[in-house]
Formats: sequence, structure tokens, C-alpha cells
Amino acid sequence: MTSQHSHVIILASTSPRRQELISSLRIPYVIQASHVDEDTPENWTPREIVEGLAYRKAEAVHRSCLNDTERSIIVGSDTIVLLDNEVLGKPKNDQDANRMLSSLQGRTHEVYTGIACIDVLTGRTLISHRITSVTMKSLSNRTIQAYVNSGEPSDKAGSYAIQGLGATLIDRIEGCYFNVVGLSLSLLSDMLSELGMDVL
Repeated sequence: MTSQHSHVIILASTSPRRQELISSLRIPYVIQASHVDEDTPENWTPREIVEGLAYRKAEAVHRSCLNDTERSIIVGSDTIVLLDNEVLGKPKNDQDANRMLSSLQGRTHEVYTGIACIDVLTGRTLISHRITSVTMKSLSNRTIQAYVNSGEPSDKAGSYAIQGLGATLIDRIEGCYFNVVGLSLSLLSDMLSELGMDVL
């Protein structure tokens, strides 16, 4: 069956969650890891962090595609959790995950996800982000430790996965759910449309 879409997506991420989200849109895509340095200046705002890293990932893949003749759009993305102006990235270990979850429990935090799209043939670039507010339940130390023991927090910003066992920790969200998973599909579809690819 031939695709009805005019472009192929090149996802600059090895995240299984982002791959699942892209595949749910039923558009042709390939995975190409960016392998970029994710360190950022200390004075960057949350928006600058997620948009800057999303662009850095997409641009790294773009450099390797400069001789491509196929109509492709590279998609880079980055997610962080923000609590009291402190950026919570991925935990270093179980103790760090426990610390993050203890600070998040019973409180509202913000999840920022940046998206960068680059048209391979024209080089046209769009960069944007979404913010979702997430309120976590009040949790006992035992519940937090049990969740950490599950292994799920290990590679997640803020030490939880809203689409997995972490869903049991969440009281409510305000904004785009998929933004918390790691890629706002509504924002991405708008950006792709602006680059000439309509998801529907």
C-alpha cells in the first residue's frame, strides 16, 4: 500500500514513547538518533532548554541528510519537568528518583516539551513548545519507594511515566496529555502542516 503522505518523518530520537506517538499518526517515519550533547547553559529558561535541545537534535540529523533527495521532515524533541523554577531531568539513580518524586508529590509542576521540525530539502525550520500542568497525588514514602523499585522512573524526566505505572501517581493534568508523554501531537501536526504535510 503506498502512502498518501507527501513526506517521510525522520524522528531524531530513540525514545520508545516518541516512536509510539509518531506511529499512532499513521505517517511514514524512520528513526535516526542524534547523539548530541544535552548540556545547556545554566542561565537558559525552561523554554530555551527544550526548544534549544529539540533544535540541536534535529539539526544534528539534518547535517547527515544534506545530500538526501527524498522529501523528509526531521523532528527533534526534548522534555523537562519544572518545579519551583528547578529543572528536573532524568534521575541519576534510584535515590535521585526518590528525591524527585518526594518533592513532586502533593504538588503541581509543569512539563515543557519542545519540538523542532526541519524540512530536509529547503532547510526551513520551525521551533515551538507546549506546557502542561500536572498535579501529583499525596504519596506515602512506601508508595514512592515501590514505584522507584518498579524501574520505570530510570530514564524519565521528573522520574515518572504518565503513560505507565506513573499514571497511578497523578491526580490531574491541565493541558496536552501527550506533551507529558514526550511529544505534543496537536502541536506537531500544526507544525507539519505549516511545512506542507497534513497528517490527516
